[in-house]
Amino acid sequence: MINLEDFQKLDLRVAKVIKAEPVLGSEKLLRLELDLGELGTRQILSGIAKSYDPESLINKEIVIIANLEPRQILGLESQGMLLATDRGDKVALLIPDQEVLPGSKIC
Repeated sequence: MINLEDFQKLDLRVAKVIKAEPVLGSEKLLRLELDLGELGTRQILSGIAKSYDPESLINKEIVIIANLEPRQILGLESQGMLLATDRGDKVALLIPDQEVLPGSKIC
């Protein structure tokens, strides 16, 4: 278990997908370009290609961890992590139930 102080270190934000494409050399990775409002744009790589067609993600609002240390994956930098749930053979993205501004902080 983690305590409240550790949880509060996470910077959870709403991001709007502005571009999505497969990652060359991977069957499961998608490269997402995200609008985070005042925080600018970010690139996130995520293993959701078997669950989501890239075109279906454009303009979708998703929830990400914005302050995760960047990581190199297949020569590309991933600058955060999206939140999703495992449904067995597929994943489901966590999304706001109403439209919100890109970069909105999850509290």
